[in-house]
Amino acid sequence: MADLSTRVGSVRLACAVLTASGTAGVGDELAAYGELDGLGAVVVKSLAAFAWPGNPAPRLATWGASMVNAVGLSGPGVAAWRADGLTRLRRRGATVVASIWGRTVAEFEAAAAGLAGAEVVAVEVNASCPNLEGRREIFAHSPEATAAVVEAAGAAGLPRWAKLSPNTPDLVEVAGAALAAGAEALVLVNTVLGMVIDVEARRPALGHGGGGLSGGAIAPIALRAVYDCREAFPEAAIVGVGGIATGEDAVAMAMAGADALEVGTATFADPRAPFRVRDELDRWLDDHGVASLGEIVGVAHGDG
Repeated sequence: MADLSTRVGSVRLACAVLTASGTAGVGDELAAYGELDGLGAVVVKSLAAFAWPGNPAPRLATWGASMVNAVGLSGPGVAAWRADGLTRLRRRGATVVASIWGRTVAEFEAAAAGLAGAEVVAVEVNASCPNLEGRREIFAHSPEATAAVVEAAGAAGLPRWAKLSPNTPDLVEVAGAALAAGAEALVLVNTVLGMVIDVEARRPALGHGGGGLSGGAIAPIALRAVYDCREAFPEAAIVGVGGIATGEDAVAMAMAGADALEVGTATFADPRAPFRVRDELDRWLDDHGVASLGEIVGVAHGDG
């Protein structure tokens, strides 16, 4: 077996394959399909400092093998999650990364403060949220706004990973601002803006109108984002996410420069996907005589 361990900033993970936020619930929902302690970490659905109902139904629409969602960040809030979801995950022996969101910098700070002392290894700062203080622009589309929420998330006293949006031509600049504000890692990328039309109803298929495209369709976008940020920040920790459904997808993401890989949308069709991708990645490395994942991280840049 190959060595799948990795380091994401100051966080050492026994396995480089993680779940992606929003695709594995807020607790041990995937435990029926595999041992959660066999994954690098479970990254839970983004949590605010308060309970939030999300967007009106319908919230999901398919497009081929991909998906458009407008779930709207529904969740129980940090305090309720610590009492229930986190407890269940820790009983399973899972390593946990908590994702947080907010509509203002103060809400990010409150969510992060609610995680202080929690048994989680890092906080993923979901900067792809509307900024009510910035005319509803997305935090992750602005270097300054991204830096502000990453800095605010320091209230958790935990390593910070900045999850960024591909829906901006300034991604590398935004990533640099996140790192300068204290992020130990970049998580690349969140969903791509999209829409599905119900041709019979002659209207958008989602109750919210548009949503975020995820799945195989965005894999090349995620690969480019990881590649560009690895090129710009060769020493930064990067977690690649977007369209990973097979071991070879994970290999490609690692070669682009990702130190760890998150499996997301594939889990909806196959709840065993994170475990399967881990095993397929291990077999690929073995079949190609690669002793550890670290040997191929970033090799597409010609430095391997």
